[in-house]
Amino acid sequence: MALLALVGMLATAVLALAPIALAAPANAATPQGTPVQATGGDQAPLLTAPDAGVVDGDASLVIIGTSGLTWQDVTPENAPTLYEAGLSGAIANLVVRSVRPTTCPADGWLALSSGARAADLQWNQRTTDSSTLTCRLLQQPTGESVPGWADYEAAASTSSYASHLGLFGDEVAAAGLQATAIGPGAAIALATSDGTLPGGGEPLAGSAEAVTQQVITATTDSEVVVVDAGSIQTHIVPQSVVADSAQGAGTTDGESQSADEGAGAPSALPTEQVALTPPEDVEAYRAEQVAQLDARVAAILEGTAHLDDATIMIASLADAGSTSAPAMQVLITHGEPFVAGGAPLRDALLVTSSTRQDGYVLATDLLPAALDSLQLRPLATASSAALVGAAPRAVEQGEASGTVRIATLQDDEVHAQAQRPLVAPFYLLLVIANVTLYAVVAFGLSQPARNRVARAVARWLRLDHMQPAEGRPRVLRALRTVSVALAAVPVSTMLANLLPWWRLASPALGLALTTAAFVAAVTLIALATPWRDRILAPMGVVGGITALTYAVDIVTGASLQLSAVMGVPVLVAGRFYGFNNTAFSIFASATILTLIAVTNPLVRAGRRLLAAAIIAVVGLVATFLIGSPTIGADFGGPPAIVPAFLLLVLLAAGVRLTWPRILLVLAAAVAAVTAFAMADYLRPEDERSHLGRFVETVLDGGAWDVVARKLEANLRILANNRPLTILAITGVALVVLLLARPLRSAINAPRGGKFGWLSSGAPLSQMGQVAPMLRPGLLALAVCLGIGFLVNDSGIAIPAYGVTLAVPLLLAACANWMLTLDPERPTEQVEGSGPADAQSSGTSGKSE
Repeated sequence: MALLALVGMLATAVLALAPIALAAPANAATPQGTPVQATGGDQAPLLTAPDAGVVDGDASLVIIGTSGLTWQDVTPENAPTLYEAGLSGAIANLVVRSVRPTTCPADGWLALSSGARAADLQWNQRTTDSSTLTCRLLQQPTGESVPGWADYEAAASTSSYASHLGLFGDEVAAAGLQATAIGPGAAIALATSDGTLPGGGEPLAGSAEAVTQQVITATTDSEVVVVDAGSIQTHIVPQSVVADSAQGAGTTDGESQSADEGAGAPSALPTEQVALTPPEDVEAYRAEQVAQLDARVAAILEGTAHLDDATIMIASLADAGSTSAPAMQVLITHGEPFVAGGAPLRDALLVTSSTRQDGYVLATDLLPAALDSLQLRPLATASSAALVGAAPRAVEQGEASGTVRIATLQDDEVHAQAQRPLVAPFYLLLVIANVTLYAVVAFGLSQPARNRVARAVARWLRLDHMQPAEGRPRVLRALRTVSVALAAVPVSTMLANLLPWWRLASPALGLALTTAAFVAAVTLIALATPWRDRILAPMGVVGGITALTYAVDIVTGASLQLSAVMGVPVLVAGRFYGFNNTAFSIFASATILTLIAVTNPLVRAGRRLLAAAIIAVVGLVATFLIGSPTIGADFGGPPAIVPAFLLLVLLAAGVRLTWPRILLVLAAAVAAVTAFAMADYLRPEDERSHLGRFVETVLDGGAWDVVARKLEANLRILANNRPLTILAITGVALVVLLLARPLRSAINAPRGGKFGWLSSGAPLSQMGQVAPMLRPGLLALAVCLGIGFLVNDSGIAIPAYGVTLAVPLLLAACANWMLTLDPERPTEQVEGSGPADAQSSGTSGKSE
């Protein structure tokens, strides 16, 4: 197979897949819930040890829930109680992403109830227009039945997340613990699986003094107390709607909706759509709500001051309203650790095995935390498959003060918000840059004497007065530089996170300048004088820097990936550690491209076994990094990369491929995946990554749900990014109809065809003699990206990311090869020179 044919095929793939797969998740609206009401009264004391002589209460776990509260809201001026609690507590940003980008208040409370993602309505009962998405206004039960529970169950039954609604309430009831739910959200959290709340719930009192006394009574009589403190909203809710919601509006004759109501159309609970009245001054309105919520939390905390050995959690479980952007929320914990033997919940950041990142906790981690705190985790075996999270633990931050910890969480939120609107434009520009490069190569450089594009380029480069032979070196050097710079973009976006670009007044400008600086640095290194004229040197340098950067970042905790424009969008609650699909594709591609460059001189010199040994060692290290549960934890990585490396080893050694050998390679890939997954499954349950949890899911019969969810994720990428999908279709048409044919004819032409003026008349297929590892390397890369496409949930992203790196580096290699050709003697290629090179190039295809 000729080299440029493979380049054309890879270019086709990137144009077809990149704009769809690389697109960021569509922005979605955010929710609202029960409005905050002013509470008046003096500020309550913070979480402190009780005074001598105060009788200890019985409660061991108190959860105070709200929504719409971010760390940007928590300041000494606006929220003194919450700020002081954060200074001395174990704190984190809570990522509340639900089934959809919109996380409604009910979604957050259902996550606490089930330990999984859940929603208040089925997908087909909500409009997909983000401007009109609605959320239920939470409704206080008037009896033991939780309003809307049938709808919640119907939504869970159509979701692929296997949410076991009512798990929290079931476990508390099974253990014989007394629980009190104060407020409508708390009723959802503590309801049992049939939608009932034993003993009923109670609304939160109106005044601060009444709230404090209410909490004192609850914590004295119950072991578990959950309080809904209200929510921060982005719009005004009429008081009539608030009153109706609190009194049970939307039900017949004032009665609460029955838990066994049919799951057809959604029940007549009030939604925020009736209340979308924007305030005149949004910032002032929000600050007023934060102050009211802070006063209410102060009153609640005063009611818990008599508790001695309790665990207290303050969690904002959802976003602020359908007109606000998704955001990370506040999580503050105090008191005893969730897991026995852990560090006390004070003066620390929180971390969980779900994120492995200090200061990041998922909403699905809260139920495991509650169960562990109550020592009920062993009782959850019947529904353990639904528990995807893990209890947070406190991690001290050295000498960092509480002020520094809060500032760190605020900065992380600013970073996430700055990255979110930049992702889609960035990928659009990246795709346009790739399309432009391919178009220039296919047309602008093919017929310099007759093609208008070529003449325009010649005039721009001031070559119009030169003969083609005179302008040829400048054109090739320009092509090499542009190609290398484009290939340096992925790693540069990661390195950009070394500098706080998001803190600038214009984050977009900050990201552009920072990324451009790193692109320039990588390009200068790749084109440095000692090696720039060697054909595969730019490929090896850029690929090596990229692979090394990703490897070091993954091994040290993957912090560079967080909120990077080509990294982890933390607001969608995806992978926070190890190799996600983006990182895997770029790392695997960069590693293979680097090996092509490193082993090519060895193969040309006849040292095939040494080349194969180097590939085998690097392949083992890369596979371990990708598949290890404690490092890469990528379930879909080994099935793709193991066959690629095995094929590359065989081809480098000169072994002929046969069907039995190919089947053996595939079997080795399956064995590697199984080994990594089983090793993770055998670890303690709270230490497993998603590899071990997948094995448990398979053993519990839930494998199909996981497969269906991953397929749904792939299809949603196609459906939710229409402009980029159109661009992808246009790109496919460009490559297939206009690019493939000229490339094919040029490759087959005896003197380079339309590109002969660049290759000095040498056939383009002749490049494979100088770079014998290109063909095996491209085959291995195609195998890796192809299998990755099939086995990963965002599979179409795998080849798109990889080809975005590979094609520019291949074009740079082509330009370098053409620069080594002597216009007077085109059939003599020079790389390293010497008769050994010429001899090995003539025997590179033979088995040894």
